Amino acid sequence: MAVEVKTMVGPEVVDYRDALARLRIAIFRDFPYLYDGTFEYEREYLQTYLDCPECLFVLVFDGDAVVGASTALPIENETAEFAQPFQQAGYDIRKVFYFGESVLKPAYRGQGLGHRFFDEREQYARTLGRFDLTTFCAVERPTDHAKRPQDYTPLDGFWEKRGYTKRSELTTTFDWKEVGEDEESPKPMTFWTRPLE
Repeated sequence: MAVEVKTMVGPEVVDYRDALARLRIAIFRDFPYLYDGTFEYEREYLQTYLDCPECLFVLVFDGDAVVGASTALPIENETAEFAQPFQQAGYDIRKVFYFGESVLKPAYRGQGLGHRFFDEREQYARTLGRFDLTTFCAVERPTDHAKRPQDYTPLDGFWEKRGYTKRSELTTTFDWKEVGEDEESPKPMTFWTRPLE
C-alpha cells in the first residue's frame, strides 16, 4: 500500500487538525483506551501541540487522507499530568522529550510505520540538541479486563525492542470518558523511557 510520511512542526499542522481529531477518536475508541471522545475536546487538546513551536507531527497520508499520526514535544510544554511525575522524581524536565500518541488505521499496520514514528521522533529530539531522555506513557489495563479482545497483543514487546523500559515508579492518571461510562473517570498511566543517545 503506497503511503507518504510527512513531518511538520507546530502551527504547520493547523490545516490537518480536524482530520487528526477524527483519527484520534476512531483509533482510541478501541481497547485498551476505550475512549469515548468528542470532536470539540479533541480540537482543544490538539491546540496544545499546535501552539508549541517545537512540537513534531509525523503524518501518514494515503493520497490526501490522513491515515496515521504521531506527535512529540518537550515535556515541559505538556500538561501537568505528564510533567509532574518527572519533576517529583527529580528529573530536569527541560531535558525530557515526550512522545504523544501514535495512531494508525488498522489497514496500514504491519508495514513498519510504527518504527517510522519512533525513528522520526527520536531523530527530531536529537536535532533539537538539549534532550537526554525520551518518554511516553500508556494506559494500564488488567489482563482480565471485560472488554479485552481475545486476540489483543500488548505493545510492550515492540517498545522493549525499541530500547524502552517500563518505569513503574513514574505514573500518572488522566481522566476521560470510557465507552459505556456516563462521565469521565481517572485512568492509570505508566511511563516508559529511553536514554537519547
